[in-house]
Amino acid sequence: MADKTLDGGPWTGCVVLFLQSLCADVDLLSLYKNQNGKFIVFKVIKLTLTDSAGGLGGYEILKVHDAEPFLGVEVKFVNMAACKQFLDSYSSRALHQSFSQHAGRLFAVAQECTVETQLKASTNILDLCLDKLEVCLQHIHQSQPERLRDEEIDCLEQQLQTQALGSAPQQTPLTQEESSVPSNCFKFQNKVFEDRMLTAVDIQSFSNGVGRQWKHVGRALGKNCRALKAPAIDNLAYEYEREGLYEQAYQLLTRFIQAEGRAAKLSRLVRALEDCKLTSLAENLLEMQP
Repeated sequence: MADKTLDGGPWTGCVVLFLQSLCADVDLLSLYKNQNGKFIVFKVIKLTLTDSAGGLGGYEILKVHDAEPFLGVEVKFVNMAACKQFLDSYSSRALHQSFSQHAGRLFAVAQECTVETQLKASTNILDLCLDKLEVCLQHIHQSQPERLRDEEIDCLEQQLQTQALGSAPQQTPLTQEESSVPSNCFKFQNKVFEDRMLTAVDIQSFSNGVGRQWKHVGRALGKNCRALKAPAIDNLAYEYEREGLYEQAYQLLTRFIQAEGRAAKLSRLVRALEDCKLTSLAENLLEMQP
């Protein structure tokens, strides 16, 4: 298998690396939902992948998402050599050792930060065929990315570059309160709520209450969802103009759920509503008393 495809194009492929820390003091999902913790988690992942793929040039991170109990990292490889080195590092557990070292240093934990992993290419679990390199490479090459890199990843990459140049502000240490929120929960107005996938009832409640603000909420969701970038929002407005505001809002969340799947969580909608100063609607979704 060469570094180019049969039609002469460059070899590319995609994997999803699932990570779960076994260290009690490092809950990756919970930390990634916190603004300070998000950057530290991303930096650990970035350093680990750079070690495992033999440098920065052979891969890019497209998305980091909630895959409870794991944190899912979608990685695109842009050449076969980097992918081979990554697979070798993964199968030999050098990747796991690298993660442990970087996490222990950046999270400043005393105990060893071991990690449980799973590696998938589309629906293929690569852990089951790591001894067959060509099979793994074929699965990875056939699993082409379905999305461009998230804007959130763009921002984290820029923050990492800025820090490397020595001009980034120091990260504020995580407080005990911030780090103690369980990975399957989120905070809103100093209360902790269980996170879950959006339901039909959520969509109806949102569509009934958001009114003309649905576009603003869509743009807030679109910061981390390529399917809801500005042209898509405008297209929805035009396509469902005759049906009215309820249907436009309904189709917005439907599009969000279709694009994000299991990652279309209640916490993301509540955060978008907060960004748009629609806290009363967020309270209705959460059934909070005023």
